[in-house]
This record gives sequence, C-alpha cells and structure tokens, in this order.
Amino acid sequence: MSDVNARIDAEVKNNDVVLFMKGTPQFPMCGFSGQVVQILGYIGVPYKGVNVLEDQEIREGIKAYSNWPTIPQLYVKGEFVGGCDITREMFQAGELQALFEEKGISVKQAS
Repeated sequence: MSDVNARIDAEVKNNDVVLFMKGTPQFPMCGFSGQVVQILGYIGVPYKGVNVLEDQEIREGIKAYSNWPTIPQLYVKGEFVGGCDITREMFQAGELQALFEEKGISVKQAS
C-alpha cells in the first residue's frame, strides 16, 4: 500500500464519518462539496472534513482509493457511500439517515 493510500485508509478507518472535499466544512470551495456539507449539517451528523485542495497526493489518491472519479466523497464507518448526487438522492429518500442510524451514528430528528 502506498503512503497516500495508508493516509487515506487511516482517515477512513479512524473516523466514523469522513468527507473528502474541496475546501473545509466551514468554507466549502465548490458547490458539490457545499451541498454535502449542508446535508450533513442538516441531519446533525458529526464528521471530519479532509480538504483535498491542500494535498495533491490525497486529491488524486482518493479517486484511486474509491475507484470514483469525483470529489466530494463520503465515507461512513469505513464504507464508501458516494459523491454529491448519491448523497443528495439518499438524503431525499431518507436512506442516508437510515444508513447513519444502522451504523450507530445518531442523527438529528426533523421537527
């Protein structure tokens, strides 16, 4: 396993929810990353944001790691969930919230 793969693997395995994104959760640098940040914020799930713009190795490495060509990429309990479109569709269908609950991650209940 290459050094960058080991670093990505550590992030994915050591954090319940990880979002590889452009920018930070406070300052997303692309609309797609921003949408996923909004969804995670709305359902109240704590997560770690990894800014791929700060590290070219991670930016390229994450695409090979997941075999997924685009960023953002969401991981839950070590499992690749998807990018912006998949995350949004799962959220709208209630599947994302169910996934978090199934994995033992509490979500904020909609009022």
